[in-house]
Amino acid sequence: MGAGRRVGAEDRVRAGFEDSAGVERGPVGGRKGAGPPQRLLLAVCGGFALLSLALVPLSLPLGWDELVYASRYSPYGPATPFSAPRTRGVPFLIAPVALWSDSVVLLRVWLTLLSTAALYLGFRPWLRAAHRPLMAPVAAALYGGLWITLFYASAAMPNHYTAMGAVGAVGLFLWSRQSLRTYAGVAAGIALATLMRPNDGFAIGLPLLLAALLVPAWRGRGRVVAVLGGLAAGALPWAVEAYVRFGGVRERLTEASEVQGDLRPLLSFVHHLTVMDGPLLCRPCDSDGIRPVATEWWLLLLLLVTAGLWTLRRERAPQSASEATRPPATTLTLLTALAIALPYLLLVPYAAPRFLLPTHALLAPTAALGLLTLVGVARAGRHRWVGAGLVGVVLGGHLLVQVLLAHGNATIQAGARDDWARVAEVLERHGVGNGSRPGARTDAPCTLGGNTSVIPLAHVAGCAPGGPADGPGDLSALVLREAAPPHWARDWPRHAVPGTYSSGWVVHVRP
Repeated sequence: MGAGRRVGAEDRVRAGFEDSAGVERGPVGGRKGAGPPQRLLLAVCGGFALLSLALVPLSLPLGWDELVYASRYSPYGPATPFSAPRTRGVPFLIAPVALWSDSVVLLRVWLTLLSTAALYLGFRPWLRAAHRPLMAPVAAALYGGLWITLFYASAAMPNHYTAMGAVGAVGLFLWSRQSLRTYAGVAAGIALATLMRPNDGFAIGLPLLLAALLVPAWRGRGRVVAVLGGLAAGALPWAVEAYVRFGGVRERLTEASEVQGDLRPLLSFVHHLTVMDGPLLCRPCDSDGIRPVATEWWLLLLLLVTAGLWTLRRERAPQSASEATRPPATTLTLLTALAIALPYLLLVPYAAPRFLLPTHALLAPTAALGLLTLVGVARAGRHRWVGAGLVGVVLGGHLLVQVLLAHGNATIQAGARDDWARVAEVLERHGVGNGSRPGARTDAPCTLGGNTSVIPLAHVAGCAPGGPADGPGDLSALVLREAAPPHWARDWPRHAVPGTYSSGWVVHVRP
């Protein structure tokens, strides 16, 4: 009987039950993040970088948002309007390259390195915080294998870094043994997320702050200070700019809401389903439909998270009344994921697949546990090869869908962004632009108007975007796609743009 009890205790340790602080952890050998799980995490991150480079060309021209961020620096001038919703997080990320070079390839190489490092640092705390250490690399693979993550790996966009700040901060917050280093890590993760997207940062910080104040297992001044310090550090540049450029925090929030189409209570969950296969932004989303193949990740995620929660419920058999009152780490993780997602689902009147990257990242550890459970069940069954083969087919099909979506959206974006250059060539041939060429003027000697993509078109042409809606004002030219010119521009010389990816581009140059 004694030997049996000893074996049972060892089995419980191997199974990865909770430690004395109520924080789910892996085997003792995984507490320092060493061994095969860490090496597998490194391999996952390397595969993520290589797959992204294979699917999204480094020569892909900068997109609309990327041009806004990069044009803060003179090599990418002229500067484009920097509206109230934007933050200085991405310009900080790209500064080491953008300060001295206008090479898109070099910038994308730098961003691929940064995004890969962020993937590793974001999921590394889960080698110790997760129910089993193997969950960390599996979670990184699930998140990193999404087409959205692969596409944005080399992009000057904030959402992946917000996601990694969130998942890293939550993972460190859950460690039972806290130190100055873990507090600093929690603060750094929250600061990164807040610097990139303040709304996401506060959505992450609020559940963690409440947990540090109300839950006995996580209560402590160190966690509270780490969360508040991270929020303050990340929000400080945004707040300073709010007073310098917009007259105050309230004024900036009001203008940001107007720019984003008036934030208000609504239900846009369906819109987020429609963009799971693209486009990168739908505004409005009414004409976009739901493709069944695009919903496979949501269905798979639901299955895996459910399996993960079932596993935790089955294995968390409390041995005492005190253990029964300890909240599982998964609860806090899922609440934080929900807190980030709800504003986009209930307030924002448009959708983009990248908006929910932090939610996907925070759901990934629980989904990883569910996947490990399903693999274990499949291998333990009488027909193990059939079960293992079924799991393999499902995962292979999922990865194939994500790879095709990443490649397809990269192809679409390459064609659409090349159109901007073709429009700029037609404009230049007729005396408008091009001030964005290296060594050219950056004070935008021309002004461009249009019905779509005015900001990137103007930037590529070396002009300033603008022009009143009810008259020509100081416009140098008008660029329209599949639209008739206004009455005041009907006599302007008309020039079609040949060879475009999207048809219907026409340039109207002021006589």
